[in-house]
Amino acid sequence: MNIGYLGFGQMGSAIAEGLAAFCPEVRSGAVVQYAWAPHAEKLHKRAEPLSVHPCDEVYELIHTCDMLIVACKPFRVDEALRGLDLKGKALISIVNAWTLADYKHLLGDSVRVQCIMPNTPVRVGRGTILLAEENDLLPEERKQLKNLLGSVASLVEMPEASIPAACAISGCGPAFLYMVIEALGDAGVKYGLSRRAAYELAAGAMVGAGEMVLRDPDSHPAALKDAVCSPGGTTIRGVAALEQGGMRSAFIKAIDATLGY
Repeated sequence: MNIGYLGFGQMGSAIAEGLAAFCPEVRSGAVVQYAWAPHAEKLHKRAEPLSVHPCDEVYELIHTCDMLIVACKPFRVDEALRGLDLKGKALISIVNAWTLADYKHLLGDSVRVQCIMPNTPVRVGRGTILLAEENDLLPEERKQLKNLLGSVASLVEMPEASIPAACAISGCGPAFLYMVIEALGDAGVKYGLSRRAAYELAAGAMVGAGEMVLRDPDSHPAALKDAVCSPGGTTIRGVAALEQGGMRSAFIKAIDATLGY
């Protein structure tokens, strides 16, 4: 099986890097990755270190690959796909705001489509990928896709209408959490820690806390927080300061902003 990236920007290369590192089928050569992008120099620079084969022409990509990952900017999708012979292909879209209906309107029913939304931690095999329940992949194609993506991410299936809100959390969330790590790092430096040590401590605490939420689906973040807060202790004083600073409201407003509210 060959998969190809139509466009090879940050997200396309993040998936490719994750698959190259963590997917057994890609590492063994059973699945081979190809890519095409209009800027050949950037394409070669990004693709070759990942063992992704750059295609000089888009027609080479289409002829070579069974499954195509559309990884271009939203405003370039129409231009990139219109006029191409994609009959019988499986199209995997990672393009924000493009829906199954949009692709069907553009390409008709001869192309099978699955819309997904990944996040950048797929690069290190710890991503989250949203899959739209609405799709028309063949059962075997969907099984292959989930097997590939499951090697680099947790897969969450949901109705297409729910994906924008979910993506605001899983897709934009890493940027917000990097800001938390950076802020805790600044605090550590203020009190004499090296910046690297402070970042490692903050990131490690975030990874561990996240794992505790994921490991027990019935656990509530508030209960886990309460378990750290001893009466009259240091942690509850920090929690009170965050509440005074409007931390919860700030995060909710950040999600509002990503959704245009």
